[in-house]
Amino acid sequence: MNFSIAIIGRPNVGKSTLFNRLVGKKLALVDDQPGVTRDRREGEARLGDLRFTIIDTAGLEESEVTSLTGRMRAQTEAAVIDADAIFFMIDARVGLTPVDRHFAALVRRADKPLILIANKAEGKAGTAGAYEAFDLGLGDPVALSAEHGDGFAELYDRLLQALPEATAVEPEKTEDATQRPEFDDEEDGTELDLSKPLNIAVLGRPNAGKSTLLNRILGEDRLLTGPEPGITRDAIGLDYEWRGRKIKIFDTAGLRKRARIDDKLEKLAVADALRAARFAEVVIVLLDATIPFEKQDLTIVDLIEREGRGLVIGLNKWDLIESRGAKLSELREEADRLLPQVRGTPVIPVSGLNGQGIDKLLEAVVKVHEVWNKRISTGKLNRWLTATIDTTPPPAVSGRRIKLRYMTQPKARPPSFVLFGNQLKDLPTSYQRFLMNGLRQAFDLPGVPIRLSLRQGDNPYDKRKKY
Repeated sequence: MNFSIAIIGRPNVGKSTLFNRLVGKKLALVDDQPGVTRDRREGEARLGDLRFTIIDTAGLEESEVTSLTGRMRAQTEAAVIDADAIFFMIDARVGLTPVDRHFAALVRRADKPLILIANKAEGKAGTAGAYEAFDLGLGDPVALSAEHGDGFAELYDRLLQALPEATAVEPEKTEDATQRPEFDDEEDGTELDLSKPLNIAVLGRPNAGKSTLLNRILGEDRLLTGPEPGITRDAIGLDYEWRGRKIKIFDTAGLRKRARIDDKLEKLAVADALRAARFAEVVIVLLDATIPFEKQDLTIVDLIEREGRGLVIGLNKWDLIESRGAKLSELREEADRLLPQVRGTPVIPVSGLNGQGIDKLLEAVVKVHEVWNKRISTGKLNRWLTATIDTTPPPAVSGRRIKLRYMTQPKARPPSFVLFGNQLKDLPTSYQRFLMNGLRQAFDLPGVPIRLSLRQGDNPYDKRKKY
């Protein structure tokens, strides 16, 4: 089954609640106040044995085309055009409103299979409101409660009637026993799996141009943009293919200083952005090139490093910069100085407005992803370790010599190393940083966090009993 359905209705009728119920996860932000959803959001829905794409949309409101709500409405209308069918939703507790009647006429003109849903239909007030929905002339309403899960059996039946061909059960395919499975070739020393999409999250301060840049990458006005800061709320995941490589890229809400966040919705949006970063493999931190490396930018990068994600820094609005060559060299040096924990991170100038630097940005993302998956053989590690110790041995502590015996890399994603030896509890933090910087330089590990763990064996000459 491969069809899509858009959920349409005025603000605060429960569209995002239904979306979350159908995808089985709390992907869309939900709150009592109207107008929470702004961009259209897609998810893989499940209803009985049906599998399809469900599209959450912004609430329909009458407004000027150039206003924020007008641009939100344009995104919703685009979702209607792309979808194969429509769920038109009203609030059964409130009953029909003039706005419902106005937009019902618009949806009817879309000339697509439509199912009328009377949400919040639990209780006597909800039942009465559901009966009012007959007046819209859109067929019998499905009375359900997206919050409590009531009425979905009837929704399933109506979906079968509305899309009989799309919902038909496909005959089971028999496997050809003589056909050999195909596997992607993997290079030795990597955990890279090219069969899976590369997950990317784009983070940054409000109004850094994240949505504008992603629209330019996608080649369409897929995300809501404008001069107002903080337009994006939900972390929107978008499928994309670049040079044959499948990519899942997430737009996120702008991250302000925690002390400035007092709005409940903004707190939810920030939490959604941080969740997208934790599930990403590479994070693009987008800076405003006219005011780069603000304290909040450094805080975001520090968060990405702690989460162990690959990192690429994008300098957006590069079209506004003069003396670009000298400025780029200056900013790259500043990045290494301010961000020593991720030294060598790619710093790529881009412009979401004119598309400058997009290919270089994605090339850097793919390269960092390869490094993030990189594994180094134990032999190479220990040859490097021996040479490093001979040149710069660890300092003695209280007259006792610290012995570093060998090193190995148990895993990648990010590259993680284990150092074995004696008296490692006394190994100074400065020397550990020296080793990590040496690893980064010797084995070409830019743009990724490095983890170093210390393992100390029991002393065979310690005759004290342990209880």
